[in-house]
Amino acid sequence: MDVRELDRRAVRASVDMVAKVTTEDLGRPTPCAGWTLADLLAHMTAQHRGFAAAAEGGGADLAVWQAEPLGAGAVSAYSGAAERVVTAFAEDGVLERAFALPEFGRGLTFPAAQAIGFHLIDYLVHGWDVAQSLGVEFIAEPELVEAAWPIAQAIPDDERRRRPGAAFQPSLAVPEDATRFDLILAMLGRSPRGHGVTVPQTWPPA
Repeated sequence: MDVRELDRRAVRASVDMVAKVTTEDLGRPTPCAGWTLADLLAHMTAQHRGFAAAAEGGGADLAVWQAEPLGAGAVSAYSGAAERVVTAFAEDGVLERAFALPEFGRGLTFPAAQAIGFHLIDYLVHGWDVAQSLGVEFIAEPELVEAAWPIAQAIPDDERRRRPGAAFQPSLAVPEDATRFDLILAMLGRSPRGHGVTVPQTWPPA
């Protein structure tokens, strides 16, 4: 399946989850160390805008990746940014482009399909982050988890994860009955069952 369709589904699921957020929720803690839900939504919104700009050829501009406080308009800002990135990824010829992603390294570009895969796993996991913050159930769509699995496996688990501001924390151990999605979360430094929400047991790990 086209990675853009898989990404669209992950983004739509995150939009549905963010739609549950109220202004009173914005101060809640999240699985992202030191971030409130307001901080997380600002990051998620900025990343959508940055990836949309990358798809349009403007990703090298660091300004397009900057997160800004969203205040009471966080949910509507997130929805608008999500729509923008989905539209940008759907443009004709986008899969033939190289995406500039300066957060991975200044001057680096990535094939479109690989870059969109990065975006896919980011929003699959961030949807879970939002659910954890709200204390509601998150159901990971099996096809999206399968698509995210090789991406998660390819992310280096080294000293860079211990640097301030690192995208992911060092990987964690998981119980023997961990699901494939549990494993992805743990590989990205999140405790799958450590925040009060049960992640559905959709299938056994490989």
